[in-house]
Amino acid sequence: MRISELSARSGVAIPTIKYYLREGMLHQGEQTAATRAEYDETHLRRLRLIRALLDVGRLSVASIKKIVAAVEDESLPVHQMLGTAHWALSPAVEPEPGEEWQAARAEVDAFVADLGWDVHPDAPTRDELAQTLVRMRQLGVPVDLAPYVEVARRLVAEVEMDSIPFDGPRDAAVEALVLGTVLYGRALDTLRRMAQESESAKRLAR
Repeated sequence: MRISELSARSGVAIPTIKYYLREGMLHQGEQTAATRAEYDETHLRRLRLIRALLDVGRLSVASIKKIVAAVEDESLPVHQMLGTAHWALSPAVEPEPGEEWQAARAEVDAFVADLGWDVHPDAPTRDELAQTLVRMRQLGVPVDLAPYVEVARRLVAEVEMDSIPFDGPRDAAVEALVLGTVLYGRALDTLRRMAQESESAKRLAR
């Protein structure tokens, strides 16, 4: 297909497609003339991934380039490719000075070890959880993660991982991971708030 059809089918404007091509986020089409190239379904799939990373993941162009590079590196195992996307989705958390942070970080490390979870020692999620623990204690919120651990474990093992096409195109696997992580995460948070309102009504409303 020509770039005009690629634009029509993907919903991405031609100038934006050309920008992705210049930045190396989208692979070049097959040159058929000096000013003409043909594109195929792999370009459509890549555009879907880029839009998912931009619009849903809210990632920077620099982060997307890293993910695209991981997708294109066929020597990189799928687990590491997905890990690149996972790390990019995590918010930047700066370790805080003081014993409170150090204790929370050590607690997270022990927590992960006790669960037997295979989480990289430098994974940003460790710092993210440590920061959450620090804030919970500063605000006097009781810390009891056990019920949430079981929900997360079952949700991931029994539902979410089965929705990722590990044996399919690498773009599609990353797209499914990003969409599932962000959109279902948002839906889960909304459902919890709805359940809280309902339970409050049962217990307190006249």
